[in-house]
Amino acid sequence: MRWLLDRSIALVRADLGGHGWLPPGPELPRERGPAWRHLYVYAYLALVGVVTGYHRDHGIADAVSWVTLADLGRNLAIDRRMHREGWPVMQSWLTLHTRGGIYELGRLQHQRGGTTIGLHIPESGPMTPEAVEASLDEARAFFPRHFPDERYTAFSCGSWLLDPQLLEYLPEDSNIVRFQRRFELEPYEEPEGQDADVEVLRFVFRTLTTPLDQLPRRTVLQRAIVDHLKAGRHWQIRRGHFPI
Repeated sequence: MRWLLDRSIALVRADLGGHGWLPPGPELPRERGPAWRHLYVYAYLALVGVVTGYHRDHGIADAVSWVTLADLGRNLAIDRRMHREGWPVMQSWLTLHTRGGIYELGRLQHQRGGTTIGLHIPESGPMTPEAVEASLDEARAFFPRHFPDERYTAFSCGSWLLDPQLLEYLPEDSNIVRFQRRFELEPYEEPEGQDADVEVLRFVFRTLTTPLDQLPRRTVLQRAIVDHLKAGRHWQIRRGHFPI
């Protein structure tokens, strides 16, 4: 296990500054105990000093570093709520944080890469238009200041939150609908390796095994997700963009 830990740390560290998803190592048998369950957590903790040094080299404030890296704890808490169903996706996701590929600026997380800044929506409160706009404004100033050699022309997002089928269920003034309206959708393509129905259940209910009839129906969104799936329909992960 120490051999694997050392090599996982080296693998992630070798791509410091990278901004794509990176599997940190093989999938591990989590049922064998805490060390197996959290081996990659130890790798990410070992890289904290490396990535904060990278942040300092780019003039990034400590407050941004720590709120960004705190996503590790947030994801561990989600995995615990999901009875350890959530971690396989999260372990690759968190390589972005430990390599300086993503930054949490206000309500949204902003991922470097190509000519677009990728937007992600953490579990951190209401996604009001005001909070979203403030986060976008922060990013508009942040990236030219700290990564002046990179040129971004648009914000982009790939998410079930951009599925236009949600318009059949949600009120016009809902935060999700108003978020959708910012984007020009790209033609639909089935995402490789992702099941939108699974992703919706993961994010809305934080469970992958609870039968549909037993899921809560407290909110309009929860009722929409369940009713859509019970009708034999499927959700889509859609991609969209809008100019910076």
